[in-house]
This record gives sequence, structure tokens and C-alpha cells, in this order.
Amino acid sequence: MARLREKYTNELKGAVQKELNLDNVMAVPKIEKIVINMGLGEATQNNKILDPLVSDLAQITGQKPVLTKAKKSIAQFKVREGQSIGAMVTLRGEAMFEFLDRLISVALPRVRDFKGVSSKSFDGRGNYTLGLRDQLIFPEIDYSRVEKLKGMNVTIVTTAKDDNSARVLLKHFGMPFRA
Repeated sequence: MARLREKYTNELKGAVQKELNLDNVMAVPKIEKIVINMGLGEATQNNKILDPLVSDLAQITGQKPVLTKAKKSIAQFKVREGQSIGAMVTLRGEAMFEFLDRLISVALPRVRDFKGVSSKSFDGRGNYTLGLRDQLIFPEIDYSRVEKLKGMNVTIVTTAKDDNSARVLLKHFGMPFRA
């Protein structure tokens, strides 16, 4: 069992319930899934740039990414319908908790000049999106093999009804919000 999942079921659930003044244990918010998205706009000119970035995403998550394709053709951006323009991974269960644990305890402290993550990145429905500038903050990535630095979005989808309860949940998980 993942270390963070064990901590959630044994300690955090009760603490979150107490802080949010919830009567029922089943009303306590939980993390549903984590979606990691990497947009690769340069892939429109050079298809070979897609392969190393997709393999980096697979190493980071431990799961094979799905290539996202353009829904419409846009002439100004030289994008054709059906062309691969990104990659994404959806993590659930054990893999989700393992990734969240590595993100909070290993990857985020490796960000240069890190002062915490923004507490304003909630969408109004209890989901949190975090933008990362490069993939080198993850220890799985070998510096010498990286040709191009590429950022990614990490979206943490929770069952919380509002942003405040999601913020409380993530704070208990150890998400380092800015003061």
C-alpha cells in the first residue's frame, strides 16, 4: 500500500473531517485522479521531438502516455486535424498516490527558487492545477539525455465541492502552499 494512501486513511481523513466540521466520514473529500498533460506545440514542425518527451513522461509517471490529437485544423499555427500535439497520463489508485508523494516530497523541493505553490490555482469546483516549467525536477529523468526542456500541467481532481475544502485536503497531504 502506498505510504500516502495509508497516511490518508489512518490520520488525514479524521483531521480533515474535524477541520471542515463534517458529520459523516463519507463526506470527507478525497483525491479522485491526477492528470499530467504535456503540450508539444513544436511537434507540428518536427514529429521527432515527440518521442523523447513522451518517454520522459512515461518515466515520470510509470504509465504509457496517450498522444492527444488536434481536433481542428488551424492554419495560422500550421496544425492539421488529427495531428499529434501533446501527451497526457491519467493516474488513479496506487500509482496516483505514489506520484503525489514523489511530487510533494521530492520534485517540488528541487524547483529553483521555490517559495511554495500558488493557492489561487483552484478552478472553483475543488480541482487544483499546477504548472511545472521543466521535467528535470523529477529524479527519474537523466540530465544528459534531455534535448529540450518542456513544461507540464499537473491537475489534481478531488471530490471536494468547493475550493476551500480541496485546499484543506491538499494542505493536509503536505502541499506547500505560499503564505
